[in-house]
Amino acid sequence: MHETNPETTRSELPFGDKVLRIVLLSLIAALGGFLFGFDSGVINGTVGGLQEAFDSDAVGTGFNVSSMLLGCMVGVFLAGVLADRFGRKPVMIGAALIFVVSAWGSGIAGISATFVFYRVLGGFAVGAASVLAPAYIAEIAPARIRGRLACLQQLMIVIGLFSAFFSNYLIAGLAGGASEELWAGFDAWRWMYWVEIGPAAIFFVLLLFVPESPRYLVAAGRMERAREVLESISSRRHAEEKVKEIYATVLHERKPRMTDLLTEGTRRVHPIVWAGVALAALQQLTGINVVFYYGAVLWQAAGFTEAAALLSNVITGAVNIVFTCVAIALVDRLGRKPLLMTGAIGQAATLGLLALVFGTAAAGEAGALELSRAAGVTALVAANGYIAFFALTWGPVVWVMLGEMFPNKFRGVALAVCGIVLWGSNFVVTMTFPLLLDSVGLGVAYGLYAFAGIVAFVFVKKFIRETKGKTLEELSRGNEVRERESGKS
Repeated sequence: MHETNPETTRSELPFGDKVLRIVLLSLIAALGGFLFGFDSGVINGTVGGLQEAFDSDAVGTGFNVSSMLLGCMVGVFLAGVLADRFGRKPVMIGAALIFVVSAWGSGIAGISATFVFYRVLGGFAVGAASVLAPAYIAEIAPARIRGRLACLQQLMIVIGLFSAFFSNYLIAGLAGGASEELWAGFDAWRWMYWVEIGPAAIFFVLLLFVPESPRYLVAAGRMERAREVLESISSRRHAEEKVKEIYATVLHERKPRMTDLLTEGTRRVHPIVWAGVALAALQQLTGINVVFYYGAVLWQAAGFTEAAALLSNVITGAVNIVFTCVAIALVDRLGRKPLLMTGAIGQAATLGLLALVFGTAAAGEAGALELSRAAGVTALVAANGYIAFFALTWGPVVWVMLGEMFPNKFRGVALAVCGIVLWGSNFVVTMTFPLLLDSVGLGVAYGLYAFAGIVAFVFVKKFIRETKGKTLEELSRGNEVRERESGKS
């Protein structure tokens, strides 16, 4: 017989009869991820309609598409600060209301400036959801299933993306095109945005019934309420122990601020912060959101019809969901680091194949590429292979890592900084893609994204530490020890 670790027994076993409640709370929080995905994916089918409605050139189109990301950068920063001050729950409720307003305004916009305003507003909600949902889940989940529950955020993101792609496909099919009139005299692309109002309203209502994060409650001095929340998801004995454990790591520390990101006794940024920043940037620099934002444009540039391009998006969305489900099953078994390394190599290889196919294709009329049947099939398989690798690894795992890798004393601030970097990198990639498409073509663009995949592999192999199976408090204590050692050196 093997020995049972008493620490594992105390921290793991009391959750047995409360797992369903934990999963339900995690699913409600992860609905923010669904809206994040829908809001990100809906633009994909509306680019042509926006160009026609607002008479946009390549730069204008790029800004219309990427403007949401400016709001995301503000959202992730303010959401972290506001969540540490007022709690996770009220900030998520505010984000749900903003999703409703943004969806309505984006569809009603008559000029580009109005559209950009509402997309930036929606970006604020997306940015808030991108950090608060995984943080909330990490703060209520037991260590043994935290990775899988945190992956629910990514699963809901990809379901949101798929829903947007499928909704766009159906609406465009009903109208005969995104720029054609549909119901009540409004063009189809406007209805694509208005579909989001329904799930955003559901998210708002459900949030009214979730409890506040126990870690925030302890930090706010509301010990009894924190104990009640923990008892609702574990046992009374475990709740008492957990409150003491959180108290030891959170309550005795002042509110997080930007200077906490510096190594104690120095003016150098803590290495764990640099690691998080790099993970956030590399997730975007492999070009994933070029597929999600410009999928229809991309496939039309490769010679597909609008209907075929929108259908390709639906297929991509389905692949995304399937492999995200696989990731949920594997993340707590294989660990975070092995998945990230595998994904980086897989993405680099599939992107390199796409670069080869697009780079060697002949240009037809209006600049569209002329792909042979074999080349078209190869491109479609490679693109979906790329999505599969991303969905299995860098999509969910980066969010899991960002939610658990930072010490309690500056988790909120570090998440805000990493969120700004992530959405800033997304903005750069999204804004530059139409320019790359017009200037150097798809082949070179995908070659650059493939190179980023190679950089990602080297970085993870050398600098990333495994976090599988450790509680947030254990990770905090380990980071504090490394911080003191780094300060001495």
